[in-house]
Amino acid sequence: MAAKQKSRRKPGESSAARSKPGPRRQSRARAPRPPPLTLRQELLLLARGGARSLQQAFLALLVIGLLAGGAFGVWSLRPTPSYSSEDVTAGSPFDVTFRVDNRNPWFALSNLRISCILAHVRASGMQPSLIGATDVRFPAGRTSGLEPGESATFTCPFRSLIGHTINDDPGIAQRAEIYFRGEYDVPLFGSFRITDNSAHFSLNTRLLPPRWTSKPPG
Repeated sequence: MAAKQKSRRKPGESSAARSKPGPRRQSRARAPRPPPLTLRQELLLLARGGARSLQQAFLALLVIGLLAGGAFGVWSLRPTPSYSSEDVTAGSPFDVTFRVDNRNPWFALSNLRISCILAHVRASGMQPSLIGATDVRFPAGRTSGLEPGESATFTCPFRSLIGHTINDDPGIAQRAEIYFRGEYDVPLFGSFRITDNSAHFSLNTRLLPPRWTSKPPG
């Protein structure tokens, strides 16, 4: 009787569950390796990579060139002071009144500061000396700048640089070279300053009356 009870099936147990086989290991098929590249294919890949690198380098150089060209164009439009002298009719040539003009048609010379430099006096051994311009007279209503087309006048106190009375040696002016240094704001960017040195000037006694004229470069 007990043996019969042991042979009885458990409730819910089916013959399919008893006959279900255990899990089997399935072998995965490996993908075949691609055939090796031929020498011609490798050379083609290298050529394409080199051409792509050259194209990127060319585009980078083109962008840099455009930016540099634009910056140079803007820089070439900056205003630069233009200097001239009045006629020397009496007294020392160092006491002459000089004139500064803004000939730029677009930009102003903002916050202009002018310095006078005595470059040298031939056969004197004098070293270059700088001194601020005095008696600067801007157009009416302006205190430190020149709009396009405007001009101002100033003088240079060279007597204090030379150290002795100029009138005792009139030949000093004929042996001297001077120039001017202007400092002003960069157009559209007031927080930056431009420093511009003029050409050298010498006393031209061939003109009557004499005056200071700029020397050609070289």
